Amino acid sequence: MTASPHLPQPLTGQVVHQPTADAEWWRTAVIYQVYPRSFGDADGDGIGDLPGVTERLEHLARLGVDAVWLSPFYRSPQKDAGYDVADYRDVDPLFGTLADADALIARAHELGLRVIVDLVPNHTSDQHAWFRQALADGPGSAARARYMFREGAGEYGEEPPNNWQSVFGGSAWTRVSERPDAPGSSWERDGQWYLHLFDSSQPDLNWDHPEVHEEFCSILRFWLDRGVDGFRVDVAHGLVKAAGLPDWAGHVRMVEGTDVEEGLAAAEDEVLVPDASDDVETGRSPMFDQDGVHEIYREWRAVLDEYDGDRILVAEAWVEPLERLALYVRPDEMHQAFNFNFLVTRWDAAALRASIAGSYAANDAVGAPTSWVLSNHDVVRHASRLGLAETGKGPNGIGAEDTQPDAELGLRRARAASLLMLGLAGSAYVYQGEELGLPEHTTLDDSLRQDPAWWRTGHAEKGRDGCRVPLPWRSDAPGLGFSPTGRTWLPQPESWAPLAPDVQEQQEDSTLHLYRQALALRAEHRLGAGALELVTAGEDVVAVRNTGEDRPAVVVMANLGTAPLALPEGHEVLVASGPLADGALPTDTTVWLRAQA
Repeated sequence: MTASPHLPQPLTGQVVHQPTADAEWWRTAVIYQVYPRSFGDADGDGIGDLPGVTERLEHLARLGVDAVWLSPFYRSPQKDAGYDVADYRDVDPLFGTLADADALIARAHELGLRVIVDLVPNHTSDQHAWFRQALADGPGSAARARYMFREGAGEYGEEPPNNWQSVFGGSAWTRVSERPDAPGSSWERDGQWYLHLFDSSQPDLNWDHPEVHEEFCSILRFWLDRGVDGFRVDVAHGLVKAAGLPDWAGHVRMVEGTDVEEGLAAAEDEVLVPDASDDVETGRSPMFDQDGVHEIYREWRAVLDEYDGDRILVAEAWVEPLERLALYVRPDEMHQAFNFNFLVTRWDAAALRASIAGSYAANDAVGAPTSWVLSNHDVVRHASRLGLAETGKGPNGIGAEDTQPDAELGLRRARAASLLMLGLAGSAYVYQGEELGLPEHTTLDDSLRQDPAWWRTGHAEKGRDGCRVPLPWRSDAPGLGFSPTGRTWLPQPESWAPLAPDVQEQQEDSTLHLYRQALALRAEHRLGAGALELVTAGEDVVAVRNTGEDRPAVVVMANLGTAPLALPEGHEVLVASGPLADGALPTDTTVWLRAQA
């Protein structure tokens, strides 16, 4: 195959990002997400725990990340893997104790790692003391005012208050009398309904109530006082609902955006912009991205600003367009917001260039960094997603009977995408196991699935279990070294054994070595703090030039075309996601180049 002609000299580009003069750590940090039940198990019960995380923090320090974000470990009945919180000030015995949390935070700080914990403010568990009291006290009580209880529609209140659908499938309302723990024996005594945008075990809080505000400010201080460095805020675009809870002819699917029924379909991979109006004609949702959420985050920002050390708030907000997302990271609100626009973008050079340029334009306008991300605990791992024929956000889970990803293609593209992401200015998030090139578990037995989305959609969606499988640590150990007993709460695919760190340590071209090398170079060249230009390099190429004071420019170039790309003259290769072909950049490969003096 013949390589294309050399690129024009000198390389020309368009400036898309100028960094601020601020030097706070979070503006350029690489943050590693730990899903505790699947990271490491210390006590042998097959479920990961906080001591298991602490034991493996040196892996993260050696990898070269700056901080670790922990998914929920609070006391919980685990109906939604801990995102149903029963007590925000305690650790679930499944994961350990408060002392274990303190030990983890202390060890992380010893290793130079900051610690971010998850916060779930849209809803609690139905086992939370507040909700138990609300059930017991009945309609009209002060306890019920903390949640979204409403009278039903219909002649006898037998219909839900409105037509909202749960993100997990089915109605977003449950009648108290339908619960097995409903007080009394007659529905006539308590016919109220409560809202749950997710599972029926996750009742939504009423953020118009001052006690809810006071409680969460107290929760923030509880963990800040224990030394955490920030909070990732779950469903940050939720919390506030449109006044009157109007009917809406749409349905929001799991981390995928909005699908407006009755012919009002949303564009592929696009989340429609919700606002406070019941504007069905534009498909706007009355339950997400209401303007009132911003007052909550200003309140929280003031709490964090009472503490030293640049503590941060990170928004999980599936919001479009990018300009709307940027409202969450204005100077007096949150510090970061996950760039899901980048995550769901197809493996297409023009689409990626547009996402990069648009992301910088929106975030630079409010003085915030762009926080890049490719995988997390809610989406198919990008090593599999990029091996599918359709490469956008992908399906909500993959099963054995589904079309299987091309594993080789997916890994090659995943390495290229990761190297592209890590070469961009701003912050970046790495999901546990992506540094090993882990694919999705796509052949998990359906009988083992635990995601509530699997059950509530009537098995229409496989759900998120495939990206949450316990990590491999040793290729020759039972359970691949995840647990001292070999037990794992979900089975690992056999194909993961060669991807364990003990194997990859011995392979110079392994994905683990690629991540270590890239993160070291990113830090050495201060790429997170650089200015960025989009370089003209061809229709099927994503190329950026990352420049900074007192260092040569670094050119990041990803070839998404079908033919090798001749590299520009006068540059040396710093790192490549795959082997070069006679000095040219093969398809689905990314390279970092440094201009020679």
